Amino acid sequence: MNILMISTDENIFKEGSDVSGRIFEYGKLVNNLHVIVKTKNKDLKNKIIDNIFVYPSSSLFGFKTYSIAKSIIKNNKDLKGWLVTCQDPFENGLVGYFLKHKLKIPLQLQVHTDFLSPYFWQESLKNKTRVVLAKWLVTKADGVRVVSERIKKSLIVNCKLKIENSAIAVLPIFIDTQKIKGAPLNIDLRKKYPSRFIILMASRLTKEKNIGLAIEAMTEIIKINPEALLLIVGNGLECARLKLQVTNCKLQNFVFFEPWSNDLNSYYKTADLFLLTSNYEGYGMTAIEATAAGLPVVMTDVGISIGAVSVVGDYKGLVSNIIDLIKNPEKKEIVLKEQESSFSLYNSKEEYLNLLKASWLSCLSTK
Repeated sequence: MNILMISTDENIFKEGSDVSGRIFEYGKLVNNLHVIVKTKNKDLKNKIIDNIFVYPSSSLFGFKTYSIAKSIIKNNKDLKGWLVTCQDPFENGLVGYFLKHKLKIPLQLQVHTDFLSPYFWQESLKNKTRVVLAKWLVTKADGVRVVSERIKKSLIVNCKLKIENSAIAVLPIFIDTQKIKGAPLNIDLRKKYPSRFIILMASRLTKEKNIGLAIEAMTEIIKINPEALLLIVGNGLECARLKLQVTNCKLQNFVFFEPWSNDLNSYYKTADLFLLTSNYEGYGMTAIEATAAGLPVVMTDVGISIGAVSVVGDYKGLVSNIIDLIKNPEKKEIVLKEQESSFSLYNSKEEYLNLLKASWLSCLSTK
C-alpha cells in the first residue's frame, strides 16, 4: 500500500514535533508515504526520511498541490495500491477528488472539525462555501475518517452518505495518556501563582474558541473564589482583543496569558481545572489530555463532550459548572470518573495504528 497525504500542518517539517513523530509512525504502516504540505513558507524544502517523502506546496487554490501529486503517482505508476487521504473535506479534499477521477485511485477524506455545526456555517462566507463543498465531497469519497461519533452521526444524517457506515472510521489523533500521567508539575507556575486556583485553557486564540466567554465568566467566579485565576496558554489573531477585554473588565489580576507551549503536560498537571468554551470542535484533544493529567473538565457541548458540559454560549451554565467544582471538591472525583470513559476507543498506540491502517485498507477494498 502506498499513501499520498495532503496536509496543511507545517510542523511535519520540524524535527521532534508531535506531528513529525506521527508521520514517522504512519510511514511504518505502508510501502511509501508521500506527504504534500500546503504552506506559505517558501523556505521549506523537500524532505526524505526512509520511505517518507514530504513536499511543501505554496499553492493558493490547489493547482501546485494537484501538479505535485499527479507527478508523484505518475512517476511511481508501477507501484500498486495507491490511496489519497486529505486532511480536510474542503480545498484539500477537492484536490483529492480531482486526483481520484484523473488517476483512478481511491480517496479518503478526513474530517477534523465539526463543519456541520451551525456556528461553523455562521462564522464567515468562506465557511458557508466550505460546508456546501464538503457535503458534496464526502459523498464522492471511498472512505471518511472522522474524529468523533458526533461528526459521524451528523454526516450520516445531514449528508445522506451512500457509503456504508463501516467506511466511516471514527479515529481521533492518538494521545499518549501514560506520558501525560507521568509528567512533572510545573514548579515555576506554582511559584508564580502561589495558593491560586488555576483554571487552565490551552487553545489557539481564534473566534471559534470563544475565549471571551471564559473571560466574562471570571467576573462571577472571582466573587465566589477571589483566589481563582484564568490562565490562557496560546497564540492567535484574537490575542489583542482578548487582552483588551480583560482590561475593560478590570480582570488584570485574574486573567493571564502565556504563549503556546509544545509541552502542555506540566500545565495540565499543575492546574486545578480545565476549561474549553469553543463554539465547535471536531474532537477536543486538550480536554482528553487534561483528563489524563487528573483535571476535571468544564466544557461546552462540542466534540467529544466530557466532564461538566454546558450548552454552547450558555454563560450561566458555564459559570454554574465552574463554581460547582470550586465549591464542591468531592464533585471532582465524580466528574473525573465519568471523563475516563473517553479512553475506550483504543488502549495503545499499536491498536490505534492498526485501526488507522484498517481505515486505509477499507478504502482500497471499495475499488
